[in-house]
Amino acid sequence: MEKNEERVGVVVGSGVNGEGIIKQDGTVVFVPFTLLGEKVRYKVLKVTSKCAYGKVLEVLTPAENRVRAKCPVFGKCGGCQLQHVKYISQLKMKEDNIAQSFKKIANLDVTVKSSIKGDDSIRYRNKLQLPVAQTDKGTIIGFYAENSHRVVEIYDCLINAPWTKDVISAFKLYMEELGLKGYHEQTHTGDIREITVKEVKGNLIITVVVLNENLPGKNRLVEILQEQLKFTFSLYLNVNSRETNVIYGDKFILLYGSPSYTADMLGIKYKIGVQSFMQVNTSVCSKLYSAVREVVDADEDTVVIDAYSGAGLMTAILSKNAKKAIGVEIVPEAVECANELITLNGLEEKVKNYLGKCEEILPDIIERECKENTKVCVVLDPPRKGCDIKVLNAIIKSGINKIVYVSCKPSTLARDVGLLVGTLEVVDGEIKKSTNPAMRYDVSLVRPFDMFAQTKHVETLVCLTKK
Repeated sequence: MEKNEERVGVVVGSGVNGEGIIKQDGTVVFVPFTLLGEKVRYKVLKVTSKCAYGKVLEVLTPAENRVRAKCPVFGKCGGCQLQHVKYISQLKMKEDNIAQSFKKIANLDVTVKSSIKGDDSIRYRNKLQLPVAQTDKGTIIGFYAENSHRVVEIYDCLINAPWTKDVISAFKLYMEELGLKGYHEQTHTGDIREITVKEVKGNLIITVVVLNENLPGKNRLVEILQEQLKFTFSLYLNVNSRETNVIYGDKFILLYGSPSYTADMLGIKYKIGVQSFMQVNTSVCSKLYSAVREVVDADEDTVVIDAYSGAGLMTAILSKNAKKAIGVEIVPEAVECANELITLNGLEEKVKNYLGKCEEILPDIIERECKENTKVCVVLDPPRKGCDIKVLNAIIKSGINKIVYVSCKPSTLARDVGLLVGTLEVVDGEIKKSTNPAMRYDVSLVRPFDMFAQTKHVETLVCLTKK
C-alpha cells in the first residue's frame, strides 16, 4: 500500500473517532465519513508502520444508516464527524466505542446503558467560537478544518444556536464597513482574531478578540449587533497580542451590556460571566447533573468530594441532600465563581471550595473526611486527559465505598477505572494489565450522555461501588 494510491475496499469496523476501518494487504486503513458494511473507493493519504489513513472518494454501496448531511461544509470543517449517520446509529456507535474502550484498555466487560439524549440533536450548542482569518480571498469567518489551523468559511452552523448566522452576518457587515482585516497567523497581523459567544437564558455574551484595543468603530459594532440580533447582549473586547494558540489574552474590556447573567439549574442559581465555564448543551447538562445526584444518593450523613469542580455548579447541586460538599479546583477564577455561587444560594454551611491541584490537596482532604465521617463519596469530573495517578492512589488507599466518574473521553475513562478497580496497575512507571486483578470495585453503572450530537464526542457517567 502506497501514498496517493486509489483503492476499493469494504468497511469492516469503526474507529474511536467514528471513522470506518478497512483491512487490506495486512494493513488497517482508517477512512473518515465511511460506515460499517459500505463498499467505498478511497485514496491513501498516509502510510505508517502500523496503519494507514485514507480519504473517501466515492461511496459505491451505502449503508442503510447513511443519511445526506444537511451542512454544506460537512467534511471540510472540523466541527462534526457524524452528520452522515442516522442519529439513532450515532448513539449506538458511541455506546459501542465506550464498551470497546473498557474491554481493550481496562480488560473490563461492562454493560453500557442506553444513551441519554438532549432535547435536540441539532441547534443545541449554547457556545460559539469563530476564528477570523485573513486569506488570499480576503477576510473569512468560520471554523478550523480538522487537525489544522486553516479556517473554513461558514455562514451558519447546524449544531449551534439559530442566532449563529445573525452574529456572523453582523460581523461581516461591520468588518466590511470599517475595512478591518482578520488575523494572519504567519505575519501576526490583522484587527480581529476571534469571535466567541455564550448564550445564558436568552442573553448573549459576545467577545471580540483583537491584537490591539484601539479597535475602530466600536459604537458602530454595537449598533449593528442591536439591529441584527433579537437578544439582549453584552459586548467585550479581549486583547491578545501574543503569538499563541490560546484564544484569550489577560485583558477584557466591557464595551456594552451587563458583565454577567444569572441562570438556574436543578434549584441552584448561578452567574455566567465572560470567563465562566459552561457546558455546551444545557438540556443534557441538566440531565447529567440530575443523574449524578441520583447515583451519589447522598443523605444527611454523606460528605461529597467533588474533584475538578470547576465553577462549582455540580458541587452546589450535590450539597442539597448531603451533610456537606467539598469542591477542589485549580483555576482561581473558577473558584471565585464557585464561592459567589455559595453566597447566591445561601450554602455557606453546606459547601467548601479549595483552590489547588487535585493531586496535591485531594489526598489530605480524602484522608481527613474518611476519618471524620462514615459516608464519603468522591465525584471525579476531570479534563480530557483524565485523573492524575496520585488522585487515584489516594482514593484506592481510602477505601471509599462509592466513586462517581464523569468523563468526556472514553479512553482515559477506561484507563482510570481500570486502575481504580484493579485490572490495571502501574509497573515501573508504566500502566499494564494486571495478571492478578484486585477487583476492588464493581462497575455498577456506565451511562452515555449525548452532550455533543453529530460529533465523535460523548460524555459518560460511571459509578463504582466497593466490593
